[in-house]
Amino acid sequence: MGTPETSREPCPDRILDDIGGAFGMGAVGGSAYHFIRGVYNSPGGARFLGGTQAVRMNAPRVGGSFAVWGGLFSAFDCTMVYVRQKEDPWNSIIAGAATGGFLQMRQGAAASARSALFGGVLLGLIEGAGIMINKLLSAPPGPPIMIDEPVPGMVGVPGQLPGQIPAQMASTGAGASTSGSDSGSWLGGLFGGKKEETVAGGGGGAKTEILESYDTPMPSFEYK
Repeated sequence: MGTPETSREPCPDRILDDIGGAFGMGAVGGSAYHFIRGVYNSPGGARFLGGTQAVRMNAPRVGGSFAVWGGLFSAFDCTMVYVRQKEDPWNSIIAGAATGGFLQMRQGAAASARSALFGGVLLGLIEGAGIMINKLLSAPPGPPIMIDEPVPGMVGVPGQLPGQIPAQMASTGAGASTSGSDSGSWLGGLFGGKKEETVAGGGGGAKTEILESYDTPMPSFEYK
């Protein structure tokens, strides 16, 4: 989620955008306020007419005042962006203080300083509330992704299963070879295609015995 500084328009277009938005906000808010006030202050039987007349007289003035404030604020904000070469809440705070002091310059230095202080504090509260809302609405970070790292020295070993150590691989290979030889010997004993050698120890040397199975003749299917 973007911050209020990064989600705004670029600096040249920001001034016109803020002027229009401030005028609309002032006109709508001023219309509601002065309509209610006109209805309250009008005599019975002419309350609606008094409210609409108060809106026509005062709403454009309130909208214009908001537009002036918004235009000056955006102009000072763009100036601070150009001077400081970065976007952060301090630009808005300084721009708010400068706008408040500039609008009260005709009332004297004391009034201008008070208005500048009020504008800076007000913009500081607004920026702080915006930062807190952004932090609350931002999505929480997801759980970390766990990646199983291979054991050092086990990368690229053929026939390796996940999480298998070399001792297990050796025992698995030995068991497979033993079962293969046993099955081969059993089948060889049935069909006569296998020779078995046994080594017997005794006396002064080793004795080797070769056992051969009888060859079974193949049946002939020739027609006589």
